Amino acid sequence: MNKVFANADEAIFDVQDGATVMFGGFGLCGIPENLIAAMVRRGVKNLTTISNNVGVDHWGLGLLLEADQIKRHVGTYVGENKFLEDLVLTKKLDLELVPQGTFAERIRAGGAGIPAFYTPTGVGTVVADGKETRDFEGRTYLMERGLTADFALIKAWKGDKWGNLVFRKTARNFSPMMATAAKTTIVEVEHLVEVGQLDPDLVMTPSIYVKRIFQGQGYEKRIERRTLRKR
Repeated sequence: MNKVFANADEAIFDVQDGATVMFGGFGLCGIPENLIAAMVRRGVKNLTTISNNVGVDHWGLGLLLEADQIKRHVGTYVGENKFLEDLVLTKKLDLELVPQGTFAERIRAGGAGIPAFYTPTGVGTVVADGKETRDFEGRTYLMERGLTADFALIKAWKGDKWGNLVFRKTARNFSPMMATAAKTTIVEVEHLVEVGQLDPDLVMTPSIYVKRIFQGQGYEKRIERRTLRKR
């Protein structure tokens, strides 16, 4: 039951080249800053990353892009990263764009052991290219595959030493689903507490899904696009 690691570098000791890795976060909100930095330092290559986005230039998953560590990405939004755009247009990176609701459900399905499901989202668009379709009650649906990964790297607000997690507001995003869909879930938390200090009714991810946990530090929590009301 000893899941506590000293830091991010020790927690990712077995991530190897070619791994498929889920990263929690929505834009720059709730991203595992310490784990991303540790992945850059570890220098693993040819990663398949699964995340809502690929960060921005010089921050978030953008750091892995700039270090040439990602070969393929599955996600929903890529509009804030100019470097990613260049990589995709020059065919140096394989990008699979997924409608956001479908993305969430693919991760949930993967975590639930469901290999595939049908959805009407994307029918008649490029999203449907090469995918099986079926009609149900006069409507066409696409078959989408569940998503799983070797590792899920996520951030929570609080966690106890067994790995029970509490997320805070929007920073919750895709992280609880990702924790269920990976072989090894590694978590950094802003506050690491003793077992019994979390209200059981507030636990959002139970400890059974978490393999490793550590106290994060030095969070910048950058704002992706700051918008201010005119005076």
